[in-house]
Amino acid sequence: MRLTEKKLTSILRQRGYRLTPQRRAVLKVIALSSDHLTPAAIYERVRRKHPGIGLVTIYRTLAVLAELGLICEVHAGGSCRSYLMRKPPGHHHHLICSQCGRVVDFSDCDLGGLEQRLARENGFKIEGHLLEFLGLCPACQKSAQA
Repeated sequence: MRLTEKKLTSILRQRGYRLTPQRRAVLKVIALSSDHLTPAAIYERVRRKHPGIGLVTIYRTLAVLAELGLICEVHAGGSCRSYLMRKPPGHHHHLICSQCGRVVDFSDCDLGGLEQRLARENGFKIEGHLLEFLGLCPACQKSAQA
């Protein structure tokens, strides 16, 4: 079950966050999208109805949603990030095309043994992990061969 704009609004309100029209517009864009969106893409979509919105508002709203675990952040190389509504149950990973930026989610990973070994060997208390594989999607492989 995906989180809706209404549910996101409710969660933010319960946590004491202000719900400005601009913040609501950001929530709506994220809730209605099934794609990973960059902050710039979110900004462009929100700006259609709220021309005065600033990019800082987009980043602040994304930071709040990520901190609350409501959206998923994808690191597409360098400083490029994209965001997607988290799909319960939460934990998943990404395959990222290094050419076109396509993102595929997957959840089948068994890293428990590796986490325990790394924690033991390095004295870390591991609180979570992020796993992303970079490569070429089938479409980009095909175009590279042509």
